[in-house]
Amino acid sequence: MSPAIRIGTVGFGLIAVCYGFARFAFGLFLPQIDAELGLGPALSGIISGGAFAGYCVTILLSAALTERIGARPVAVSAALVAAVGMAGIALAPTPLTLAVAVVVAGSSTGLASPPMAAAVAGAVAKGRQDLTNTVINAGTSAGVALSGPIALAIAGQWRLAFGAFAVVALVLAVAAARLLPGARGETGAAGLPHLSGAVQRLIAASFLMGAASTALWSFGGQLVSEHLDWGATGTGILWSLIGAGGLAGAWAGALVARYGLDRVHWAFLGLMALSILVVGSGQSPVLTLASGAMFGAAYVMLTGVYLVWGVRALPDRPATGLMVGFLTIAVGQTAGAPLFGLVMERSGPATAVWTFAAISILAGVFRAQRITSAASA
Repeated sequence: MSPAIRIGTVGFGLIAVCYGFARFAFGLFLPQIDAELGLGPALSGIISGGAFAGYCVTILLSAALTERIGARPVAVSAALVAAVGMAGIALAPTPLTLAVAVVVAGSSTGLASPPMAAAVAGAVAKGRQDLTNTVINAGTSAGVALSGPIALAIAGQWRLAFGAFAVVALVLAVAAARLLPGARGETGAAGLPHLSGAVQRLIAASFLMGAASTALWSFGGQLVSEHLDWGATGTGILWSLIGAGGLAGAWAGALVARYGLDRVHWAFLGLMALSILVVGSGQSPVLTLASGAMFGAAYVMLTGVYLVWGVRALPDRPATGLMVGFLTIAVGQTAGAPLFGLVMERSGPATAVWTFAAISILAGVFRAQRITSAASA
């Protein structure tokens, strides 16, 4: 088995578990969790934002550890942290213990991404790195897509679902320990990266996109429950389609190579804004489901854009390059989730949805044109 296939397969699975299960499944099961524990929109937003905040801390730690001790031990740690956090969610008796477990589970995603970028940079041929990275990144969609049918199969039993997810995370820990290289993928100096103009634009764009995405990642289930009176079945189908649509993100590297970062960036920011408006308005079940798939495709494609953007901006430090974009996505989500919950509670869902669609479009003001030109020169 070639390094690209071996690393891509393990990385795809690890990202599926950490992002699709440990981080984003909370939004899928939020209506059932809220019904049992009585969270409310504001507290739900704070808890969701806490998961993103945990991610912000651990992705910084992960990039530093990957550059020092290598990809394999950090990737294994990501799977183990995901298992602990999701087991905690499954057992949580109160909102406070749930909040702690959600933060722990969400933190696993920060640990997962940098070691995979380092493993790719250290063991995969240069010409296949963008494709391998974006295929791994699309694992998010597989996890989200699988969580939907699981929710349907167990009729909203969110505790059972998170218990099963924890077991899958333990399996991925074993696979990562056996199959990933110990590569660090780093030849430059350690520490904070140089904040060039390209890196600053990446930070601004990814922050705004991350904030906008919380409209559906954190509140999509709640919105369709209110507008369309959907229960666990409806939200499960929506989540499955979000995940299925996101599999298109595997081709982010190919699209960027053909059309450039800026064109792909703009196109999928527009699709994200449109999907937020349609799902958030809940006018039609068919349009809502189609727009869920569109949101999944847009989100994963955009994270792939920021991944390529960051690695190109810091080619000697791929783990750190990925960390910059993914960290600021999470910072945006940390701010966006409680803000959406607050606006929704005070001004209604329509105001919140339109505001966050506009934030998505605003991210397109920041361009990666200079990086694209330099890369093609």
